[in-house]
Parts: sequence; C-alpha cells; structure tokens
Amino acid sequence: MKVAIVAHPRNVQAPPALRQVRDALEARGIEAVLQKESAELIGMEGVERSWEGAQLVISLGGDGTLLDTVHRMGSCEVPVAGVNIGTLGFLTACTAGDVDEFAAVLAKGEQEVVERVVLQVSMEDQSGVERSFMALNEVVLMRGATGRLISLEARVNGELLNHYRADGLIVATPTGSTAYSLAAGGPLIGEQAGVFVITPICPHSLSDRSLVLEDSSMIEVVADGAHSEAILFTVDGRDVLHLGEGSVVRIEKGSSPLQLVRLPGRSHYENLRGKLGWSGG
Repeated sequence: MKVAIVAHPRNVQAPPALRQVRDALEARGIEAVLQKESAELIGMEGVERSWEGAQLVISLGGDGTLLDTVHRMGSCEVPVAGVNIGTLGFLTACTAGDVDEFAAVLAKGEQEVVERVVLQVSMEDQSGVERSFMALNEVVLMRGATGRLISLEARVNGELLNHYRADGLIVATPTGSTAYSLAAGGPLIGEQAGVFVITPICPHSLSDRSLVLEDSSMIEVVADGAHSEAILFTVDGRDVLHLGEGSVVRIEKGSSPLQLVRLPGRSHYENLRGKLGWSGG
C-alpha cells in the first residue's frame, strides 16, 4: 500500500507528528510518500503531487488542512484521512495519539470509507473570467468593503426562492453544516442526508431562515440590484473573489463524492458529541 502524507506547513506540531506517522506506516510495511513542502519540514525530499499513484492520502493538521489538501488534489479521487493536530477536527479520522492504531488498521485494510457529497460551482469573477470550483463545505456570497447589506436573488431549479437582504448567503453540504452555516444559525445535518442547506447571514427580515432542500436541486444566486462588485465570493474559505457584474453563481451536486476515511467503529454522532460537548460524550 502506498500512502501520501500532506502536513500543515506552519503548525509547530507538524514535524514530530509527520515523523510519527511516517514511522508508524513504514513499521507495518506501508510505503509513505511525503508531499514536497511537507518533507522539507523534516529535512527530506518529497514529491510535489504525492497523491498521484497513492491508495490513500493522510492530511496532517486540522479541518482546514484537510480542506486545503482536497482542493489541491482537484479531481484526484483518492480517499483522504485526516490526523488531527489542529483544533476542531470534525473531518479527521483520528488524533496523533491514535496513529499507531490507525496504521495497524490500514495494514489490515479495515478502515472505513464514508462518501461525502461535494458541490460543483461556477461563477464569473470581476475580471470577466468564468471559473469553476469544487466545495466540500460551502459556498459563501458576502458583503465586502461596505457597511451596507447586500441584495441577493436565489432561485431553485429556475424558480424564484427569495430576495435576500443580508450580510450574505451560505449554501452548504451536510459536511459544511458543522462549519460556517452552523455559526450563522443553520441546522446540523446527518452526514449521509441527501440535502443542501441555504443559510442567510444576519438577514434583515426575521422571516428569512435556513432552508433544507434536495441535493438534486440546481441553486442559482445573483446580485439583486446595483453594486454587485461589492459582493465577495468564496468556496470553503479559500480564494476570495469579487463577483462579476451580472454573474450568476450556479451550485449543484458534484459528480464524484469525496471518500473520507475513518477508524472502524467511530461514528459521526460520536464525533458530534465529543466536539460539541453533548451529553454522553
């Protein structure tokens, strides 16, 4: 088995954790290939696109590192496992303290793989360039360098849903329901629920609430009125862009889900209890 390792480049815990993961894998006969920048953390040479040809990618950091790794991989459909040396770790398979157990599970081929739906997104930026993105968590349109609310029109399958006056709008997957959408008052959603959630950010109207809808839906969001150039667009908290004038942001279910790896016997609900401090955790 060949496993690629990508580590957070600025986490002070990354170098010792990287050695720990590499050594645990190699002790069980698993080939470990370090991504180039990650390898430099421990004075070694690595491979720029280490995930190519690998059967698994280990992301060493937190949820942000895992998201960054997934985006860098692009259309590469290799399963991803996160080892948490960060903060939240909603998406990670284990912590650094579980590395030996995780390596043993991989050697036996007993890891669990859960498919997480992703979003396919298209938009036109301020320079008129048509762009496409993949999102694991969410797509966000939000006000930029202005103190005013922004106006957004949302349509579902071509039908008008609502005219929002708000600080912004979030379209999230079940995975993203534990991220920005949750902070904005959106609901938690089961990891395998076939839905998306639209959550307004600080809406002007008290009647504007989150809406859960089928993930077969095509969602379109466009600036409703002038000053679209003041609206910022971002995917999974990355690459903040200015929305182009008249740009329609189209959001739909991606064709290939992300394969997320975790230890056997660990569940989404166990993770929620632990991370959110619910009773029974």
